[in-house]
Amino acid sequence: MFGPHLILEAYGCPKEKLADVSSICKVLDAYPPQLEMTKIMPPYVFTYHGTVEDDWGVSGVVLIAESHISIHTFPDKGFATLDIFSCKDFEIEAAVKFFCEHFEPESYDQQVFMRGREFPRSAGRAQAIVQGERKRLISLSAVAS
Repeated sequence: MFGPHLILEAYGCPKEKLADVSSICKVLDAYPPQLEMTKIMPPYVFTYHGTVEDDWGVSGVVLIAESHISIHTFPDKGFATLDIFSCKDFEIEAAVKFFCEHFEPESYDQQVFMRGREFPRSAGRAQAIVQGERKRLISLSAVAS
């Protein structure tokens, strides 16, 4: 596997926490070290105002050597999302706890996907995947003829 992708959806968060650009920036700045990950740029956080009045919110991302962490909020709806994708394992429950301590959701849903099921961690594995794919394509080509 390449690594875990945590998707968290938080409901019933206080509006003031979801609207605070500075606070969200601080969370994204502090998150990587909490997860033993390597921040490779400062967080980028901004407020967005869409065409629907209550669809405004704050979005932020921090790139890490292991991939990325992003947060999107909808203050008028009390809703926020978190994505953490990493090529390195991390403590899922610690990540959820860190997020929930800051945003104080009334409830949340989380999903974890293991990404890159066939990601080649070695040259030998990559070669086996390529050879298997070539055989599959040759078989499909023969059937189509």
